Order: sequence, then structure tokens, then C-alpha cells
Amino acid sequence: MTELHPIARLPDDWRAWVAARGERAFRAGAIFRWIHARGVTDPARMTDLSLALRGALSADGLGPTAAVGVVRQSADGTRKLVVTLGDGAAVESVLIPGVTGKHKFVDDADAAAADDEDDEAEEAGAVRVSQCISTQVGCAMGCAFCASGVAGLKRHLGPEEIVGQVLLAKQLLRPGEQLRNVVLMGMGEPLHNYDATARALRLMTHPEGVGLSSRRVTVSTSGLVPEIARLGADVGGHIGLAVSLHATDDETRSRLMPINRRYPIATLLAALRAYPLPKRRRITIEYTLVSGRNDSPAEAKKLARLLEGLPVKVNLIPMNPISASTLGPPDRARVAGFQRVLTDAGYSCFVRKRRGDDVAAACGQLALEGAAPKVRVDRS
Repeated sequence: MTELHPIARLPDDWRAWVAARGERAFRAGAIFRWIHARGVTDPARMTDLSLALRGALSADGLGPTAAVGVVRQSADGTRKLVVTLGDGAAVESVLIPGVTGKHKFVDDADAAAADDEDDEAEEAGAVRVSQCISTQVGCAMGCAFCASGVAGLKRHLGPEEIVGQVLLAKQLLRPGEQLRNVVLMGMGEPLHNYDATARALRLMTHPEGVGLSSRRVTVSTSGLVPEIARLGADVGGHIGLAVSLHATDDETRSRLMPINRRYPIATLLAALRAYPLPKRRRITIEYTLVSGRNDSPAEAKKLARLLEGLPVKVNLIPMNPISASTLGPPDRARVAGFQRVLTDAGYSCFVRKRRGDDVAAACGQLALEGAAPKVRVDRS
């Protein structure tokens, strides 16, 4: 990685920075807390620091990396944020309000980011909010059911731009709301931008900063096998892992997800079996149901057999239509039948609720506005 932006620095980095300027070590923690616990990126507002130190921070480039350009409110309470970056590029992030109380999962962001035995403290009566964040401008994976990649990859985000979405979102929380979960399921493939993603994870889970529990942060991947192994080694399974599977045979999956040609299903499942998991933790298998392609009861039975012995829960996602594709979701009865096969086989199986459809914030709909599709994705 290149020279770190100030927002991307961890406390150890700040300790080296303040030491090089003859400042006392405790100033490092103060700067980190101003940025990541309080969300302050303007040195002038860091009132317990000396004027000289504030000037040094300004000279070093500390300042906001992004701004919320547009907030689109859905009828169901979901908010899609259009986040403008310093170079004028834009990504999208989504705030999904839940319900008060514990263990009342209302969408897959809750289900993926926490596990069944989570007993962490929660503010009484707080409205849980899950945030979906982006890691790239566009995406290189080219999945047939996803709008984010139809124009291809524009660039990676830096760690400061990834965690910056969380800092911005916290400023937009309403009275009584509590940011509870963060899922890296927005624009881009997080593991394709591994170094920036890994540092952003460390920043948002640092106890002196945003302080998210690692149990409440989930990385979603299309199946980059070497990076899955690397993530497992780096985080010891404590960060949630969600894997987009979407088919039970290589021919179908390769049509829907070109990455399967490089890392076919057997290779991917072997990586999941090797992924380290703490007790009672499970990998989330994401399975987008596409009408006429992968939604039959026979496919559900094949999926149950394929996942046998893996510590998983299954998240069924009826496809959200996108303008670059004629593919679409099955009807409700078909979805319910698919779920019933999996639950009868003993799997925990959720159906993702469609949140934010009316503001194009639902799964697979985050896209580069105005960008021409790189390819059509109506794959037969």
C-alpha cells in the first residue's frame, strides 16, 4: 500500500507520527479517538490538542475523504447514501433500520453479521441499524444478477474511504438509532481490494475507535479462494464471512459468476472447510434465486447435499431486477418451496427481505449512475 492517509492510521501509526514530531505518546490515542470515536476529521475542532499539533495535522492532509451527496429515503425506512469521494467518484452505502430489542433479525444484514449465541450488551430500546458499505468504485467480477459491476471496475477504495463511509453514517443516525452491524456487501468485491479492506476492518473494530464487535462485521465475497485463506489467517475467523454461491454446478455458476471459472465450486468449498471459525460461528452462504436458472426443488436438494458437513447458514436472495439484465426472481411459492427443502434438511435458512427497492438500494442494485454497461448480462 502507498503512504497511509491520516484516517487510515491505527494508534501504532499515530504513535510513530507524534514521536517524530516530539510530541508525547498519549497524543496518538487522542488523535485516533477524535477521528474514529467522535467522527471528527477537521483538526481545528480537536480542541484538546495544541495549535501547533493541529497545524501539523492539517499540513499532513487530515480532512474528510468523502461527503454524502444524496440521501434517498425508502418507504420502508432504508436510506441509500450516495457518497462522493475526493476525486469526484461516487459509491453507494445503505443504512437499514431494524427493530428494538435483541435477536429479532429483520434482514440478512443482522443474520449475517451476528450469530445465534451473541449476548453482547445493547442499549435498551435502541433501534438497530445495519450498514452496507462499498469497497470499490464499480466491480470487476461481472456477476449476472448484480448492477454494481455492469460498467466494470473503475478503481479500488482506500481504507480511509471504506471506513469513512461508517464515520459518515454515524453522523446521520437519528435519535434512538444505534449502528449495530456493518456488512461489506456494497459496490465491489472486498477481497479483490484485500489490503485496504483488511486495514478498514482493523479500524472499524478497534476498541478506541468505532468499536464495532468483530461478530458484527461481515465480509461478503464472490469466492476469491486465496484471499479467503488469507482473511482466515489474518482474523482467525472472528470477522464474519459470507460467500456468494448461487448455483450447485460449475456450468450454471460460471454463467452467473465468471469467477467460478478460476475457482470452481469444489475448490471454493474446500477453502470454506479450511476457514477457521470460533465455536458456534458459521459461514453465511448467499444464494440468489434466479427464475428458471437455479430455483427448483431439485436444486435445493443438491444445495443441501453440497453443503453437508459445513458450518453454514443459508441466506436466500430473490433476485432484484436490474436494468442491464432480463433475469428476474421466482415467485413467492417457489422461494418458499426452496427454503422448505433446506430447513427440512436441517439448515438455518433465511429469506432476505427486500429493503429499499424503491430507491434502488436492495441487493444487487447499487450501480454507477449514468455509466454505460460494459456488457449485457442476460446469460443463457
